[in-house]
Parts: sequence; C-alpha cells; structure tokens
Amino acid sequence: MLSGRRLDLLDPNPADIEIEDIAHGLARVARWNGQTIGAHAFSVAQHTLFVEDITHAIAPQWPAQWRLAALLHDAPEYVVGDLISPFKTAIGLDYKALELRLLAAIHVRFALPVELPTDVQRNIKLADRIAAYFEATRLAGFTEEEATTYFGRPTELPDALAMAFGTLEAWPASHAQRNFLHRFAELIERL
Repeated sequence: MLSGRRLDLLDPNPADIEIEDIAHGLARVARWNGQTIGAHAFSVAQHTLFVEDITHAIAPQWPAQWRLAALLHDAPEYVVGDLISPFKTAIGLDYKALELRLLAAIHVRFALPVELPTDVQRNIKLADRIAAYFEATRLAGFTEEEATTYFGRPTELPDALAMAFGTLEAWPASHAQRNFLHRFAELIERL
C-alpha cells in the first residue's frame, strides 16, 4: 500500500488498514469494468458516496456508524477490485469469503460491528441496487427496462433526490478520493 502497510489478503490485520489507502484504491477502481460514458471512469469511491447519500435518504434517522458502514460497504475492492456479480458467482464462495474477511477487518479497524444488524444490511443493499439502477441507465448504456430487470425500479427515494441522480457524471479520481476522505472524516467524527 502507498501508506507503507502490508496487508495479508488471506488473514487481514485491521492494524494494516488505512483509510487513505482505501480512498486511493477505490478512487481508481472503475465500476462497470470502465464501460461508462464520459472522460473519467465511474469509480467505486464515487459509488460508495452515492450509496451513502441514498441510505441517508431512505433511513435519515440512522446514526453515523450505519452511514459509515454504507460508505465502506465496498471497501474491500480497494485491494481486490470490482468484479461484476456474475463473475463473483463463477469464482465461487472462496472469493466471497475473502471479501467478507477483508470487510470484517475494515469494520474492526473503524469501530464498526463485524456483523451489521439485518435492517442495516438490508437498507445498504437496497441503496446499492438503487445506485446501480441510476449508474446503469445514466452511465453504462442500459435501458430503463434492462436496469429494472436487473436492479428493480427505485421507488424508495424522494423525488428531488431521484431528479438529482438523473444527471450522474463520473469524477476524476482525485476528486472522488478527496470527497470520499472528506465524508469519512465527517462520519468518523460523529461516532
């Protein structure tokens, strides 16, 4: 890692995890295998900010720790990359187990429970699907019908937020990294 830490992917130590490494990596990992419109790839860092915004809209009463969990929901991808779901399935349970070990270490590092409450997991997953719908239709060339088939049509968002998401544009990596770190700092301060 750029921080100088050495992370054992098979047995990750929370002490070897730095938020700067996560932000740097996620800002440079492309969602949709880079198959998006615009001058920049739509990064996992920008996606996680998007998901955290959505969780705040659908669960505004959440404390900062659950919003932080939403922000970090794809954090293992800073070292393993963003694989599309069908490929993860083809690889099998060993990949999912690796990803879950990494996420558990990240949660421990940032004072989150290893296992999130069921309703928190469910809302983060819902926000992730809502984000995927908008990303697919605004950036990745999906029709609304196709996106509805794969992700469902978003119905949980306030109209104003849905309208704002109608004009997604991928940010440069440096912008995504800076915004991710800023949001992290805001949330961690509230824990």
